[in-house]
Amino acid sequence: MTSMPVVGIRAGAPAQPADLVLRNAKIFTGDQKRPAATALAVRNGSVTVVGGDREVAPLVGSQTRVIDAMGHCVVPGLNDSHNHVVRGGLHFVLELRWDGVRTLRQGLAIVREQATRTPPGQWLRVASGWSVESVAEHRMPTPAELNAAAPDTPVVITHLYQATILNRAAPHAAGINRDTPDPAGGQIVRGHDGEPTGLLIAAPSALLLYSTLAKAPVLGPEGQKNSTRQFLLELNRFGLTSLIDAAGGFQDFPSGYRAVTDLHAAGELAVRIAYHLFPQILGQEVEDLRRWIGMVRPDDGDAWLRLNGAEENLTWAAAGFENFAQPRPELGPYEAEFEKAVRLLTESGWGFRLHATYDETVPRDLAVFEKLAAEGLFPGGNRWLFDHVELVSEDSLDRIAALGGAIGVQHRLAYQGTTFRDRYGSRAAAAAPPLGAMRSRGLHVAAGTDATRVPTYNLWVALYWLVSGCNVAGVALRSGHNRMDGAEAIASYTVGGARLTGEHDVKGVLSPGYYADFALLSDDFFEIPEERIPEIEALLTVVGGRIVHTAGLFEGLASTAPPVQPEWSRVAHFGGYQAGHASDRSGLRQAEGVRDAAAEHLRWRQRTGRVTDGQPRHDTFDPCHS
Repeated sequence: MTSMPVVGIRAGAPAQPADLVLRNAKIFTGDQKRPAATALAVRNGSVTVVGGDREVAPLVGSQTRVIDAMGHCVVPGLNDSHNHVVRGGLHFVLELRWDGVRTLRQGLAIVREQATRTPPGQWLRVASGWSVESVAEHRMPTPAELNAAAPDTPVVITHLYQATILNRAAPHAAGINRDTPDPAGGQIVRGHDGEPTGLLIAAPSALLLYSTLAKAPVLGPEGQKNSTRQFLLELNRFGLTSLIDAAGGFQDFPSGYRAVTDLHAAGELAVRIAYHLFPQILGQEVEDLRRWIGMVRPDDGDAWLRLNGAEENLTWAAAGFENFAQPRPELGPYEAEFEKAVRLLTESGWGFRLHATYDETVPRDLAVFEKLAAEGLFPGGNRWLFDHVELVSEDSLDRIAALGGAIGVQHRLAYQGTTFRDRYGSRAAAAAPPLGAMRSRGLHVAAGTDATRVPTYNLWVALYWLVSGCNVAGVALRSGHNRMDGAEAIASYTVGGARLTGEHDVKGVLSPGYYADFALLSDDFFEIPEERIPEIEALLTVVGGRIVHTAGLFEGLASTAPPVQPEWSRVAHFGGYQAGHASDRSGLRQAEGVRDAAAEHLRWRQRTGRVTDGQPRHDTFDPCHS
C-alpha cells in the first residue's frame, strides 16, 4: 500500500533538503522587503527560504520535519534587550515569584501551601514580578498576613525598589535585630519596643532590600545550573530566543557566570545570551574594568554566548536611583572617576550601557562623552546606550543622537506608573519614557523587561505596555505619541536588541541567511484587543532550528525538559508565570486556595466584560477606559 503524499508537498528527494519546514502560517517576518509569508524552511540552524507553501515544498526530504502552523501567527524570535538572567537564574527555582498573580489572596495562598513543603533552613522569597498596581487589593501584604500564612519559615517579599516585607521568622534569619543600624539610604522600621516590625524601606537606595535577599540560602553549582536552565525554558514559553544580560550587583565575573558557561559548554542553552560585566565594589570600579579588559574582549564567544561590554554602573557614584516613591536624590561630584572608566573602555574598544533614570545625570554623563569626542576618542565605533531614561529631556536626546548613542527602554512604569504620576504629574507620566521624541530624532530604541527584580520576565506584558500606554492595572498613563504600533513594538523586541549586540545582519528578522529563531503564538498579536496581549504565549519556540518549547496542539515536539530540582521548589508545583485567566493553558497544578482566587478573578473579569461565560471576549474592550 502506498502512502498518500502530503497536500502541497512535491514528491522526490531535494538536493539540499531542509531540516525543518513550517507551513500554513501567518508569518510576520520583520523584513521590509518581504514583510509577510506563509512558510519558511530551515537548514543547519538558519533560514533558507521564506515565502509560500509552494516555495518550500521542494525542500522537503525524507528526514525533514514538517510543521503545520494551522494558521497561527509567527514572529521572529523575541529578544529581551535588558534582562538579568545570569543572576536571576541562579535562584529561579528557589523564588516564590508572584509574576502574573492577580490578587494578594492568591499570592498568600501560594505562600501558605509552599510553606508546608519548604524544608527547615530555606526561605520563601518573592523577588518582585508584581506590585500594588498588579493586584486587585492595590496594597502590599502586611507582616501579620505573612505570619499567618507561614509562621515559622522566613518569608521575604520585595516590592519594587521601595520596600521589603518580612514575617517574624525572617529578621532573625537575615541577621536583623533591634541593634542593627540603618544602612545609608535605607530604613529598618521599628516598633515602640525598638524591635523591627518586618518592614524595610528604601530611602532612597534599594541596597538594604537586595542585601537582605542576598542572605538567603543558595544552590550548589549543579543546582544553579538546573535552576538557570529552568529559567531559560520558562523564557522560551513566551517566545524569547535571545536576550542581553545587563549584569548587576552581586554578580561578579567570572564566578557568577559559571552556570551559563557550563550550560553553553554542554550545548544546553535554550536562549542566546549576550552578557555584560558590572563593577561590584565602590572605589574599585576602574581596577575591575582594567582587569576584565585583560581577560576578555567584546564579541568573544559565539552565537549562543558572547560578551557585549560593560554595564550598568561604570562607577557607583554616577548611578541614579529609580525609587519613584522617594524624591529624586542629588548626586555629588562623580565626573573625574567616571571619565577614567569611560576613557579606559573607549580606548580598549569596549561598548557599554548606562543606568539613568533622571535627566540630572544624563547631561553630566554626556559632557564627559563630548569631552572625549573632542579628543577623537568617543564613540570610536563602539556600541553604547542609556537605559531607562524615564525623565530624559529633549536636549539630552539631541546630544545622544549627535554622539550616535542608542536608548534602551523597559516597562518599569507598568508596575509603578501611578506612583510616578503622583509624584511628577500626569504630563510627565504621559511622556515617560518620551518614545515620540526618540522616534522623531531617529534614535535607535530597543526594548527590554529589566527582569527579574521589579517587572515580570513575561515580555508580552511589556509589549502591552508599549502599545497601549497602560499599566498592569489598565490605567492609561502614556499619550498616543509615546506609544508604539504593533510592528514597531515587535521590532523593538527583535532587531532592536540585535542592533545593540551588532548581530542585526543575522538576527531579528526572518529572511534567508538569518538565524532560524521564531515563535508560533497562541494569539495573533496584531489582531487581538490590546488588553489580551499579556495572555499571549508561544505554542512553539524554535532557536537555531531547534524546537525548545511546545504547548497545546504542538506539545511533544520538543525534547523532554529536565525535572525541576529541588523537588519541593515552587516551580515544580506551581510552574512559573501565573496565566490567571479562565483556561490555564500551561496545565500546571494549582493549590486549592490558588484555584479559589483564580475563580474569584474570573468572576471579576465577567463583571467587567473581560470574559463572557468563561470564554475570552474578542471585541475591542479597552481596559484603559473601563
